[in-house]
Amino acid sequence: MIKKLDILLIRSFAGPFLAWFFLTLFVLVMQFFWLYMDELLGKGLAISLILELLLYMSTTLVPLALPLAVLLSTIMTFGNMGENFELVAIKSSGISLNRFMRPLLVTIVALSFGAFLFNNHVIPVANLKALSMLYDLRNSKPTLNIRAGQFNNDIPNFSIRVGSKDKDGKTIRNITIYDHLNSYGNDKVVVAEKGQMLPSRDGRLLVFRLFNGWRYEEGMNGQEHTQVRMHFRQWDKVFDLSSFRINNTDQNLFSGDQKMMTLGQLQEQIDTLRKTNSQTAHSARGYLASYLYPLSSPQADSIFRKYLTQAARQTPVSYKENFAERLPDSLRSGLVQTALGNMRNAQQLVDMTAVNERADKDRMIRFQVEWHRKFTMAAACILLFLIGAPMGAIIRKGGLGMPMLASIVLFLIWYILTFVGEKLVTSGSLPPWLGMWGSTILLTPLALFIIRKARNDSPLFQKESYLRIWNALRSRFVRRTSIPA
Repeated sequence: MIKKLDILLIRSFAGPFLAWFFLTLFVLVMQFFWLYMDELLGKGLAISLILELLLYMSTTLVPLALPLAVLLSTIMTFGNMGENFELVAIKSSGISLNRFMRPLLVTIVALSFGAFLFNNHVIPVANLKALSMLYDLRNSKPTLNIRAGQFNNDIPNFSIRVGSKDKDGKTIRNITIYDHLNSYGNDKVVVAEKGQMLPSRDGRLLVFRLFNGWRYEEGMNGQEHTQVRMHFRQWDKVFDLSSFRINNTDQNLFSGDQKMMTLGQLQEQIDTLRKTNSQTAHSARGYLASYLYPLSSPQADSIFRKYLTQAARQTPVSYKENFAERLPDSLRSGLVQTALGNMRNAQQLVDMTAVNERADKDRMIRFQVEWHRKFTMAAACILLFLIGAPMGAIIRKGGLGMPMLASIVLFLIWYILTFVGEKLVTSGSLPPWLGMWGSTILLTPLALFIIRKARNDSPLFQKESYLRIWNALRSRFVRRTSIPA
């Protein structure tokens, strides 16, 4: 049954956990934003688009923020209880540390199971939407910004120069427009004294309403070069701004990436690649059969081996020269060229098969890494809790000092081990299961060691204990050196 002490512990943990989770997630999202800020700003993107992108990216960063939040909040919770002597009172009442950690451990296990479901069902969709949207925003053109005294070539096939712009932002003066639609140079020019820039309601069109100007057009009429000049009092030039709109790329183009797949889809891809690799050797044998006679068929192979066996039993024939030199000149050159061609084609086929097999192997490794990641990121919450809870009980310090320092160091150790393991897997140095679970395997003994020390109230992080050891060693060393020879 749930005791009041269990409820107290869960309540003490819930507040710091939620605070650290959202703070960590915010820091990670800001890191992403600063990384791509130069490519996103200055394009006139709507605030809603940027917020939508940050929402998707924050969803993809949850698996990284969750273990850190668990570690920070756990150390802080048990550190505060140790600093306020609540742990001493609980242990003096006969409740062991293992029993005291049990309700929070059950909560973390449930949280890890929820994290696994989140990684398997929500993260692939968020990755698909985030990466496709980021691709569209990064490849979108900046907004049209016509500056006074400068030529602007943002609109395809047009070069526009405005002498000056009024303060209203619409009225322009001394306009020159070069039309390059025919790709014949500056054969069409529009000059006007004054005008207005009037965008359409949907933003797809931009209308230049020009006043008191001239249109110049040059061309060929048969063998004669013609030039037409037309004066106008008012004339509307319409520009298409569809190239400045954000293209919605088909998300199916990104769905083949391993980060966009669920556990079942990853397993299906892995099984398909394994089946393909098992058939590679058989397919290569069939392709090489046209160049190597013994591989043509099992029957031909057996006949060829039988012939070689019979020939080996007979008295071998010795030649003073090689076999090719005994052939007539009319056959020798064709035979050599045919043999060299067959060997060259066979080598190219083997090289191509090896390249394809290596590519399939790399794809399988990526799928296996992502398959294991679904579990390792959820298991990291349990592992870091088993490290953080006894660590906080030993430190017996609350606040943002020692708990935060210990949390950052432990998280960096876990993250570096995970990162190095993944790199070793992708390079082919380690199998996927060992590389992805290596950090858990290496840190589990550390967790058991810290739990044991916390149960025995070991002064592991108290400097006084280390000073006593140092003083004892120094006094012993001084005593030995003072003994006369």
